[in-house]
Amino acid sequence: MRTPMRIAMLEDDRDQSSTVAAWLNEAGHDIHQYAHPRELMKIAGRESFDLFLIDWNLPEISGEAVLTWLRKDRGDLTPVIFVTARDAEEDIVAALGAGADDYIVKPVRRLEMISRIEAVLRRSRPREPERELDLPPYHFDLLAKQCFVSGELAELTDKEFELALFMFRNVGRLLSRGHLLEAVWGRNPNLATRTIDTHVSRLRSKLALRPENGFRLVPTYNYGYRLEQVSAS
Repeated sequence: MRTPMRIAMLEDDRDQSSTVAAWLNEAGHDIHQYAHPRELMKIAGRESFDLFLIDWNLPEISGEAVLTWLRKDRGDLTPVIFVTARDAEEDIVAALGAGADDYIVKPVRRLEMISRIEAVLRRSRPREPERELDLPPYHFDLLAKQCFVSGELAELTDKEFELALFMFRNVGRLLSRGHLLEAVWGRNPNLATRTIDTHVSRLRSKLALRPENGFRLVPTYNYGYRLEQVSAS
C-alpha cells in the first residue's frame, strides 16, 4: 500500500479547490490548499511536499511563473501537475516544456485526477516494497515493524520506526519538519516540531547514522532534515 502523499494545491476557485481536496482526502492523501500564488510560494520556501497541483490562470502571478520559480529559483524537482481550462495543444506543450510533469484539463474528473496523480508519483518514486526495505547495513521488516543494523535488532518505538522508515524511503530528499510530523503523526496541532528534533536525535544514536555506516542525517536550519547516503570511506 502506497504511503499517503503530501500534496500542495494552488487553486483560486474555492469550490473547485474544496471538491478536489475532498476527492484526494478520500483517496488517503494529505492536502494543503492555497488560493494565492504568493501564499504557496511563502510556504514552499519552508515546507516540502510530494506533489504540487497548480492552476494556470491565477491572480497576479501565473501558474507558469510559479512553476518556473519552483524549478529555477528553488531548485525544487517535486512533481508538478497543471490543472487548467486551457486545452490548446500549444498550451500543453508550453506547460510541459516549463517543467510540469502532467497536465489536466478542466472540468476535472475524480478518477482521472487520482489516476494521473498516482502515475506521476510512480514515475518519480521507485515502487515501495510491501514487506521489507533493504539499504545495507539497514534492513526494515515492514510486517514486524523492526529495523536491523548489520543484522542486529535496533530497539525502536513505533514512532521511531515509522520515522526511520519514511526517511529511508526518501533518501536524498530534503524533508521539512512539518512534512515529517504529518507523515508519522498525522495532522496534530498539539504536537510541536521540536518532537521531530527529539526523535531524529534518538534515531541518529540508535541506528548509528554515521558515514562509516554509509548514511548520515543532515539538518537544515529552520527547515528540516535530509538523510544522505555517503561513501563509507
